[in-house]
Amino acid sequence: MTTMTDTTAAVREFKMPDVGEGLTEAEILKWYVAAGDTVTDGQVVCEVETAKAAVELPIPFDGTVRELRFAEGTTVDVGQVIITVDVSGGAAPAPEAAAPAPAAAPEPAPSAEPAAPSGRQPVLVGYGVAESSTKRRARKPVPGQAEASLAAAAVQAELNGHSAPPVPEAPAAPAPPGARPLAKPPVRKLAKDLGVDLAAVTPTGPDGVITREDVHAAVAPAPAPAAPAPAPVQEPVAAAAGDARETRIPVKGVRKATAQAMVASAFTAPHVTEFVTVDVTRTMKLVEELKQDRAFEGLRVNPLLLISKALLVAIRRNPGVNAAWDEANQEIVQKHYVNLGIAAATPRGLIVPNIKDAHAKTLPELAGALGDLVSTAREGRTSPGAMQGGTVTITNIGVFGIDTGTPILNPGESAILAVGAIKLQPWVHKGKVKPRQVTTLGLSFDHRLVDGELGSKVLGDVAAILEQPKRLMTWA
Repeated sequence: MTTMTDTTAAVREFKMPDVGEGLTEAEILKWYVAAGDTVTDGQVVCEVETAKAAVELPIPFDGTVRELRFAEGTTVDVGQVIITVDVSGGAAPAPEAAAPAPAAAPEPAPSAEPAAPSGRQPVLVGYGVAESSTKRRARKPVPGQAEASLAAAAVQAELNGHSAPPVPEAPAAPAPPGARPLAKPPVRKLAKDLGVDLAAVTPTGPDGVITREDVHAAVAPAPAPAAPAPAPVQEPVAAAAGDARETRIPVKGVRKATAQAMVASAFTAPHVTEFVTVDVTRTMKLVEELKQDRAFEGLRVNPLLLISKALLVAIRRNPGVNAAWDEANQEIVQKHYVNLGIAAATPRGLIVPNIKDAHAKTLPELAGALGDLVSTAREGRTSPGAMQGGTVTITNIGVFGIDTGTPILNPGESAILAVGAIKLQPWVHKGKVKPRQVTTLGLSFDHRLVDGELGSKVLGDVAAILEQPKRLMTWA
């Protein structure tokens, strides 16, 4: 019992955490470590993509990497072990002095656990080939049991620095007749849905466990029997895709979450959109002046900065627009703060990070926050927390040359302002037709919270400020 306790303390498992609110899975984008590497508490070991963003995961303890449980590109459920680390202080568990020889010849007993000298620490339950399978359930001896024990002994010996006896090549063969294939419940359900017989699937997971990839590989055109892993099976499919008439792209991560959120928003909140076209010539002149102001040195100054400030002022003048609908309690929740969302297009899809307490920021502070938000989004480093708790949003579709649009509300928010392209257009100014900088604004709002009068006042105030930006002072 003492030996097992020591082992449990020597090897620790790091599970896929819930890095957002209620997320159930994440895709491993990139590993930054490999088996045998030394890691320290707080060191980033991998990058994963959730339904909201790409997130770097730090390891919470010191030690040496023993195993990476999943390959890059694999979608892993929250709570599954993704990496194991030896925290005993050595590069790998070393045999005691009393155990100079390799492990004794393994016996094909039902436990299938490799024999070990009394002074040696066995591997933690759940790690390695032999221990994980036998601790799951006791199995009766079946044909091929001796070969399986030999393979387990080889893996155990290699992990502990011994020379390994000859073992069959991985992956393991399909389960022998009479033996129940090893697979987790989600994988069994997947196999059932796809009509795959698990008994005929070649496992590639730790300890001969059948993975999702194994099931998908069994559905694909059958490779040669000696194929070691499903990855080579997929390569010809990818190569042939260039000549195909269609390309299928899996919907996952940020794109999947965005699609679900937009459908939920569109069919939950009754949308109303109003438009106004406004002369923003004076605002564009102010932008150029602020770029020369020492207070904005090192900060990015653009029209979005003044549009954001104009919306914040309009919300302060019309606070009823800054609210949320509580369906469960049948209440309107009035917000006394503004977390200003900025819709950002990224390679992984549309995300909406927000500036916390934007209403309390000065213009230079708002400029700095906008710059940080945009650069972080472009780098794909936006955290899930940065996308939670938004109250209203701005979407700048003008950067794509679009004049206007009817934006869909970000779920849980009351309004979203679309900003069209700013263009030189003929405009009546002081009784004469002149070329002026003109844009069209579109405000969508939740008609359960915001009636036509309130929505019109908010949009009218934003337009009035952009037409005469000195109102930023007189109305503030």
